[in-house]
Amino acid sequence: QVQLAESGGGLVQAGASLRLSCTASGGTIYSMAWFRRSLGKEREFVAAIIWSGGTTYYPDSMKGRASISRDKAQSTGYLQMNSLKPEDTAAYYCAANSVWRGGYFNQDSYNYWGQGTQVTVSS
Repeated sequence: QVQLAESGGGLVQAGASLRLSCTASGGTIYSMAWFRRSLGKEREFVAAIIWSGGTTYYPDSMKGRASISRDKAQSTGYLQMNSLKPEDTAAYYCAANSVWRGGYFNQDSYNYWGQGTQVTVSS
């Protein structure tokens, strides 16, 4: 059973950058992803990475502003967000799987989830 613990959220001003961390324990990771949920909206895919080779996936809306990476030695994944906007305000969730479950963009592809970390961007 994989446990995920996010950190790095907080209150930032528009235009700032932020790096979120997700530390995994208790098992092996095949892929890790970040999702976010804004108030009143459905959970949205932000980025994903294949743990072993480092291949990354982004929706078109995040290309150029989000960057996912991982440190295998530290069992930690990162989400770097640049040029933050008030509409980026959301709870950000780390997700992972130990085997490929089909796809990378859908939340059903992941069976382990962190508790979430809040990011608030002020204008």
